[in-house]
Amino acid sequence: MRILVVEDEKRIADFLSRGLESAGYAVDVSHAGSHAIEMVHTTEYDLVILDLGLPDMDGLAVLQKIRNRKVTPPVLILSARDAVDDRVKGLEGGADDYLVKPFAFVELLARVRVLLRRGQPTPERLQVGDLTLDCIRRKVVRSGENIELAPKEFSILEYLMRNRGRPLSRTMIVEHVWDMDYDGLTNIVDVYIRHLRSKIDDKWPQKMIQTVRGIGYMLEAPEKQAERTI
Repeated sequence: MRILVVEDEKRIADFLSRGLESAGYAVDVSHAGSHAIEMVHTTEYDLVILDLGLPDMDGLAVLQKIRNRKVTPPVLILSARDAVDDRVKGLEGGADDYLVKPFAFVELLARVRVLLRRGQPTPERLQVGDLTLDCIRRKVVRSGENIELAPKEFSILEYLMRNRGRPLSRTMIVEHVWDMDYDGLTNIVDVYIRHLRSKIDDKWPQKMIQTVRGIGYMLEAPEKQAERTI
């Protein structure tokens, strides 16, 4: 999941970025409204966290620009404007939620998860073969055995499972999971895939994470693999 944080105060932006990344999300940060609009047009975000008091334009104007797009991500307004009228304007302007500063990060994280679930047409519990992933409780089980994953490992596995049977390039995985562009040199995806395989594949005779030569990786149920060999 990729989140855009639009916040001009660097201290708050850094705090949000670190907290969300620790929770397993990829995070981009913009400190100005015009720049945020450009980023929304060039990158597919799963959620936007939007401050209203931006230096170059009002956050409500940014919200309107986002909502004018054909496909729009959920928007959580995070603002010091705590008057009822401000909240009403934000929600009527198209925001999906409104949280007033100062805030508790645990509450913000809970609201983020609710909005991401709302925006996802896919189930909250994913299953491929005997492998299940609980997106809410962030638990992974294979053949009844609990598997502990680090946040980035969990995010990669969730991305693979949501795209089961579809080859995903290293570029797609990096840009979806990490806050970075793929430079063609990093082996970070291969390293994490090895970690994932050691946890969800090595103990079982049937492997689920497949290497797609010249492209990247794909997760597929063992029975589908068998069908392709017949």
